[in-house]
Amino acid sequence: MKKLNIGMVGYKFMGKAHSNAYRALPMFFPDRLHPAMKVICGRNREAVASAAHQFGWAESSSDWKTLVSREDIDVVDINAPSNAHKEIAIAAAQAGKHLYCEKPLALSLADSREMLEAAESAGIKHMVGFNYRFAPAVILAKKLIDEGRLGDIYHFRGWFLQDWLVDPDFPLAWRLQQEIAGSGAHGDLGAHLIDMAHYLIGDMAEVIGMSETFIKERPLPSDSGALSATSGAAAEKGPVTVDDATLFMARFANGALGSFEATRFASGHRSTNSFEINGSKGSVIFDFERMNELQVYFTDDQEDVQGFRRVLATDSAHAYSGVWWPTGHPIGYEHTFTHAFVEFLDAIQEDRLPSPNFHDGVKCQQVLEAVEQSIKERTWIDVASL
Repeated sequence: MKKLNIGMVGYKFMGKAHSNAYRALPMFFPDRLHPAMKVICGRNREAVASAAHQFGWAESSSDWKTLVSREDIDVVDINAPSNAHKEIAIAAAQAGKHLYCEKPLALSLADSREMLEAAESAGIKHMVGFNYRFAPAVILAKKLIDEGRLGDIYHFRGWFLQDWLVDPDFPLAWRLQQEIAGSGAHGDLGAHLIDMAHYLIGDMAEVIGMSETFIKERPLPSDSGALSATSGAAAEKGPVTVDDATLFMARFANGALGSFEATRFASGHRSTNSFEINGSKGSVIFDFERMNELQVYFTDDQEDVQGFRRVLATDSAHAYSGVWWPTGHPIGYEHTFTHAFVEFLDAIQEDRLPSPNFHDGVKCQQVLEAVEQSIKERTWIDVASL
């Protein structure tokens, strides 16, 4: 079985998730193209060497420029902070490497378009990390919509609720700094909701939104990860330059209406990523905290048994489920990354573009910026105008 040599830039939360997915592929998808975990890269030489040993990478490096130029690297996986995506992706594309990049694709729509142009000019395969698409219950929702079993779609409601920033003394992690993260809950959590809506419903025509930063300043950290930080010894504080919560409404091109809520200030919600879709023939509800289940309702059920039914998407009738455990045995968050990499490596082997790809990343960035513009101008924004 041919292998692809992977070079990965990033070694913390997403680096661990991606590494776990690569390691699972040969065991559970033995007939697919396999990844060889060649080099993991990060700025802290000692920390990335420790990660290489822990995660199972053959080598570690602190120089991404050398990594992307190596002839023995076929794929560059980017899960470093958002401000690093563009430079690494463009250099890797120009070096002829296939690209997997975490979301959001870049800090801005203009940067994401440059990344797409570089990837297309180089003729390489490119994919963006919207892993929630790959939960079997979500794929079931897509199937019901595509087959017309929900009828005409009227509503999409999406909400991604977290509470890790409620404490005002939580330090100023890099995700709270616009120059590194691009935006706060909007670009981090809202990006997943936007892509999910694009995947299930279609393009958005216009949007209007509002946002708030509830805690304006936070203690400076001595050490910072994406979702964690350690307070420094001093009481000095720095400004929070991103949103804590963003809400927006949308009108889809097909006439459906949408509402979106992303916040890090929903006490009691560790990571509630959910959507509800209503159509003329039925509805579905998904909550990632119960990711193996899809709540399904059909209007043509007999009146005495009408109501939402719980469908457990864990048997061979559902996407990917047949390769994991026996019927009824659930899978978890980490499996969505494995499924995403199956799609990515299959696309490389089959010489096609994977989905979601940089086109989807650009489309998501377009909505993110349209919402930001609507907040500034306090009006509806035509998404296609950006």
